[in-house]
This record gives sequence, C-alpha cells and structure tokens, in this order.
Amino acid sequence: MAQVKIYDVIVVGAGHAGCEAAYATAKMGYRTLLLTLNFTNIAFMPCNPSVGGPGKGHLVREVDALGGLIGRVTDLAHLQMRSLNTQKGPAVQALRAQVDKRRYQEIMLGILEREPLIHLRQGEIVDLERVGSEGVSWRLELSTGIILEAPVVILAAGTFFQGTVHIGLVSFPSGPQGQHPSVSLPQKLAAEGIRFRRFKTGTSARLRRRSLNFEAMIEQPGEETPHGFSFWIPWQPRLAASCWLTYTNERTHEIIRKNLHQAPMYCGAITGVGTRYCPAIEGKVVNFPDRPRHQVFIEPESAGTDEVYVAGLSSSLPEAIQEEFIRTVPGLERAEIVRPGYAIEYDVVAAEQLTPFLQLKECPGLFCAGQINGTSGYEEAAAQGIIAGINAGLYLKGETPFLPRRDEAYIGVLLDDLITKELDEPYRVMTSFAEFRLSLRQENADLRLAEYGYKYGLLADAEYERFLAKKERIEEIRATLEKTAFDPESEAGRKITELTGITLKQRISLAELLQKPGVSFQMLQEVYTQLPPGKDEGRVVENQIKYQGYLTREAKMAERLRKMEEKRIPPGFDYNQVPNLSTAAREKLSRVAPLTIGQAARISGVGPADLSALLIWMEARVNR
Repeated sequence: MAQVKIYDVIVVGAGHAGCEAAYATAKMGYRTLLLTLNFTNIAFMPCNPSVGGPGKGHLVREVDALGGLIGRVTDLAHLQMRSLNTQKGPAVQALRAQVDKRRYQEIMLGILEREPLIHLRQGEIVDLERVGSEGVSWRLELSTGIILEAPVVILAAGTFFQGTVHIGLVSFPSGPQGQHPSVSLPQKLAAEGIRFRRFKTGTSARLRRRSLNFEAMIEQPGEETPHGFSFWIPWQPRLAASCWLTYTNERTHEIIRKNLHQAPMYCGAITGVGTRYCPAIEGKVVNFPDRPRHQVFIEPESAGTDEVYVAGLSSSLPEAIQEEFIRTVPGLERAEIVRPGYAIEYDVVAAEQLTPFLQLKECPGLFCAGQINGTSGYEEAAAQGIIAGINAGLYLKGETPFLPRRDEAYIGVLLDDLITKELDEPYRVMTSFAEFRLSLRQENADLRLAEYGYKYGLLADAEYERFLAKKERIEEIRATLEKTAFDPESEAGRKITELTGITLKQRISLAELLQKPGVSFQMLQEVYTQLPPGKDEGRVVENQIKYQGYLTREAKMAERLRKMEEKRIPPGFDYNQVPNLSTAAREKLSRVAPLTIGQAARISGVGPADLSALLIWMEARVNR
C-alpha cells in the first residue's frame, strides 16, 4: 500500500512564484509542502540575473510591502543597484538590481528552511486527481509512488510544462538551462479539462568573463541609492560589480540575416508566441533593418563564477553561428561560450479559466501562479505567488479572497489584465498599463499595502509598529510644512532665495514653497532645521504635495471605477438571456465570467452598447 502524506497546502514548483506562495501560506498558519523537480534550483534565475526596473520594480516593492520575500532577498544578494528614470516624474522612477544569483538562492533557501511550517521536498508529480465530493481535496502521486494529499494545491511550474528547447534546427524536451521538464502533470491537468496555450521565451549565451576585453566597452558602475527594495530590513548598498555596455554592428546583423533559415523562429520549428518586450536579436535585426546597432550589456551572474550574462543578444541560432556573431561585437572578439543561448516553448494555462484571485474556476482549491499563467518575469511571478498564497489561506478559512484594486497596486493591474485581456503573448507589467500610476509610486507601496500584509499574518508585529511610526512621521512632516510660513524679509526668507533662486513677494508656507519647480524637501530641511527628520518620509510628502492636483484627479477617477466594481455580476450569470448583446461580447463575457461590471468593461470586445444592455437587464431583473 502506497504511503500517503497529508498537508494543508501543496505548492508545485519552487521558483519565484512558488517560494512566495509557500511562504505566505506558512505565515498564515498552514502546513505547506513546497515541491520542486530539483532541490538545487530553488529560486533559480534561468534568464538575466537582475530584479526590478519600471513596473517590475514597483511589483517588487509591493510584494515586499505585503510581507513577501523577493525585495528582502534582492537587497541581501545584490551586486549593484541603480535608480532608473531619475530625470522623469516619480510615477516611473524605479530601482533595478544586479543580483548574485547563487547568493539569491542561498538566502531564499535559508529563509524557507527556517520557516517551521514549510516542508521542502524534491519530486516529480506523475498523477493528479480530485478526491471527495463536498470537501474536495487533491491527490498527487510522485514518481517514487508516494501519495500526497491536500485541500489546496498551488501550481507554480514556470516554463517546465511540456518544455521544449530549440538551438538552431535541434530541439529536445527540457526545462530552462537543461533542467528536467514536466510532462506527466500537464497531461493529467488536460485530462481534468484544463486548456493550455503554447508560449515561447528565450535567453542569451553565457560567456566566460576572462575571455572578454572590457577596455573596449563602457563601464556602468552601481550607484549609492538612498534605499533598496525592502521596507523592512536595513539598507546596505554594495558596489561590488559593474555592468558593461557595448553594441552590435552591421557585421553582426549580416551574419544573423544570412542564417535566418537556421533560426527556429523563422524556419517554422517554433509555434509558441514570444514576448514583444524582450525580443531575440534575430527579431531585432529583422524588424528594425535600418538600425545600425543594438545595445549589448555584459552583466555579472555571481561573485563566485566566471560566467557573465549577455543582455540584448538572446538567440536560438546554432551555437556556431552564435559564437560567430558574438565575436563581431567590440570587446567580445575572443569570447568563449560557456552555455549557448536557446529558445524554450512551454504550455501555459489559458488565463480565462482563472478567477481574478488565481483559482481555476472549475477546480475548487486549485490555484495557479507565475509563468504558468502566461506572464513573463521573476517579478510578475513573485507577485502572483504571494496573491495565490494569501488566497489559498483565505480559501481554507472560508473567507473572502484578497484582490487589490487597479487604483491600489500594480499587482491589481496585473491580476485584472490577466483575466480581462486576451493574452496572445507573454504578459509583463509596464508603467503605461496603470491608469493610476502617479498614485502607485514605488516609495508609497507600504502605505498602500502593509495593512493587508499585517492583516493576513505576513508582517510581524515589530514590522507593523515600524510602519505605523513611519505613517505618524509622514503626517507630522506634512503638518509642519503646512503650518510653517516665512515672510520675504525674514532670515529664512532670504535663505530660501539663496538656495532656490526664488524671490519671495509675500508670506509663504513651506508646503506652498515645495510645490514650486526645483524645490525639494532636502532644500527645506536646510531652510528650516526644525523639520522632523526622515529621508523616506520626506520623499513621500514631497510627492504628495508637488502632485496634489494630479493625485486628486486620479482619486476621483478611482472613485468612479470603484462604483463600477461595486456592481457585482451574480456567479453563473447566463449572458444568453440578455437581449441586444453583440455575439462577440456574449462569447467573451461567458468565457471570462467577470465578477463586476467594472471588470466586464475592461474585456476586449465588450463595447459601451454591450455594457448598457447588460446594466439595463441587471437593473430590471437581478437587482430589483
């Protein structure tokens, strides 16, 4: 008789989504099994060893504000940190870290191993089935014959489902970086009625560092950034490693053009759809024939390896061709390939089968998170992981799911887009996707989300107390700025003119002064030394005051959106009974099954006339 092991939650896959999901359910008090195909690849970074950037960096800070791990681990494992878009507005400013990927794994593994309710296990699932009727549980069988059971399963399998790697005209079953793919599990899920799409991603070759000529490249050192990603641990900036910039040229492009017949993307070997925002070099050369060069970044992978990542040269051409075109790039003339670039095709769950809180609609207790849902990137995966974990815990408690709104978090934008947009390519978060992006700045993520993190048990009492103290300091700073004013002829007034170049004509408060272009909170600290201290708090207040008019406008828009979200659509609503709906809208609404009128309005193919017909019908029948 097979041995049966029972858990509260089973998380399948220990990448960035799986780690966050398991940590969340464990912090909520549930005995959690974190299952991985290979124990040494927990929190692995198979593509570029970096975290953050516009949109993505916002997600990292939001996951951290909720009590997740990616921000803390990045701060502890970074090789360098940079502030991006500093000459632009605060809505698009973001952090980006170059990460020591080995150190990242070590730190993440240590955190998970110290969590008493997390049980780590290596194994491959070969069977999955529902058991029970009312109290539905899931039974999983490992290749060793061990049976696992739990009322909740979170699938976080990344790009492993039916993974196929392509290098030139050669293809073979594989997960990322030569790992074992998952074959049996997606087949069993398909037998449960779950539909899949085929997506594609890729990565560049890894080169031997000592074979490169860095004198021919432009150095990009790290910066002394004022803060890291995490709100909860002390920030210790490191300048341990530089990145390097070089460029392709016409010789590079000519070699690629001559060999497109050997590129899987162009010879028909690949049918999966790739991401438009991270194209292979073959795609850049074909789609931008007039560009004389493309950027290439040399990025360190770890302090403990001679390998470097070549950002901008992702390719699935034959290895010999990769070496040939790489060696045309200045500084890479004698480059030695350690691992060739490749493309990987994999199965993703068709997202219209998901609820906004990441449970499969037809499979109670079965959640999905990460690239398995059709997204791209470590940051998007981590965000889905923590949401799936929190909602798995709430499912077990019989409580209402947690779903951040679009005006509340980039995570809310991600979740909403995932189920209302028809994903025909891998999805990544961008600042342009957020209509309330000025309200969703990176520096105020804790003000928006930490209350939830504490409510659901992910933040400790001490962390929450620090958060409350920070809120008090913000209120104190703002009150001081609003009530403190100076006359033009006062000593402070003259100092204001000296520091800012602004000649005062009448009495002015510090808050009014801060609204003027070129005036910063730091300047005001020099003018009025009695201002309460707090660099981070000052940055929050500065943005609140400078952009008060725009923020008020966004708040009014958000209120209108919330009214739409309050108009709920009953579960199982039959759209066939609504007259005057277009055929396309009826099909889309039936497939997506939106929870609210607001969600229905954001589904592509549902127009204003369709919404009007739906509202009239609901007002007349459902809500009477």
